[in-house]
Amino acid sequence: MKSNNLHFLHTRLIIFFFVIIVGFGGGILWWNEQLQAVDSLDDTQIPFRVENGQGVRIIATNLASEKLIRSPIAFFLFVKFRGIETKLQAGDFRLYKSMDARAIAERLTHGYEDVWVTTLEGWRNEEIANVLSKNLDIPTTEFLKLAKEGYMFPDTYRIPRDATAGAVVNMFRMTFDEKVSDSMQQTAKKYGLSIDEMVTLASMVEREGKTDDDRPVIAGVLLKRLTAGWPLQVDATLQYALGYQPKEKSWWKKALTIQDKSIDSQYNTYSTIGLPPAPICNPGLSSIRAVTSPKETEYWYYIHDPSGNVHFAETIEQHNANVDRYLR
Repeated sequence: MKSNNLHFLHTRLIIFFFVIIVGFGGGILWWNEQLQAVDSLDDTQIPFRVENGQGVRIIATNLASEKLIRSPIAFFLFVKFRGIETKLQAGDFRLYKSMDARAIAERLTHGYEDVWVTTLEGWRNEEIANVLSKNLDIPTTEFLKLAKEGYMFPDTYRIPRDATAGAVVNMFRMTFDEKVSDSMQQTAKKYGLSIDEMVTLASMVEREGKTDDDRPVIAGVLLKRLTAGWPLQVDATLQYALGYQPKEKSWWKKALTIQDKSIDSQYNTYSTIGLPPAPICNPGLSSIRAVTSPKETEYWYYIHDPSGNVHFAETIEQHNANVDRYLR
């Protein structure tokens, strides 16, 4: 009798452990299945946002509602077991149904997928390249190789963190094409300017004019000089030609000298007639509009005082008087 009881107990223990093993094995199978990609063949990009303060449960629920994961429970447990709950970042991400739950969880620990980058009116390509290098790790040489001066439209851009130099250049150029209308380009032709010449002149106005009131007047002066065959005598073109100034840590030399005005360069508008061969910076819409809608005045000259204010003159005598009054 005792022997039968022992045999019965032994059998129950075997069954108990068998159930545990089967259950554990089934759990492992379920676990692996639920962590698999929803659709390994679907590479459609799906935007996904994690708000500040959202916990793993909410994130898992939102992922499941977007059909990016199979099971919010499996995702929740995976994040907990991996100990990466505190590493999940708030931000905007680009996810795919072809990613499994492990890859998605890892992606969400890498921070924002898109970076906001602002480029300013009047920056030359090298200045833009420096910002892209700092914010997106895009090598400056790659950007400069592809970027066309004058057409990298200044604006605030939302750029994917993994964007290539070529993708960023295309983004800037597309914005230029959207902002600079066909009618503006046609208007420029009335002044005898091609689109490249319009942008070149606008880039000079951008660097020379500080306000929306000054820019159309400066554009008018430069167009008059250009039509009359006078040298444009624009300091900003010299600054562009001189390049980076290590002591000032700037691409734009502040105080030009007499020697600077004699440098041998196609961008020296003191010694050459006409426009420089290409833009000297990337102008904003205000400067481009100033070129297509210049203000007609009697002015032929202008200077900037040490504070950056512009002083116009109709005659050389008035111009020299302004020089004596504001610059000497």
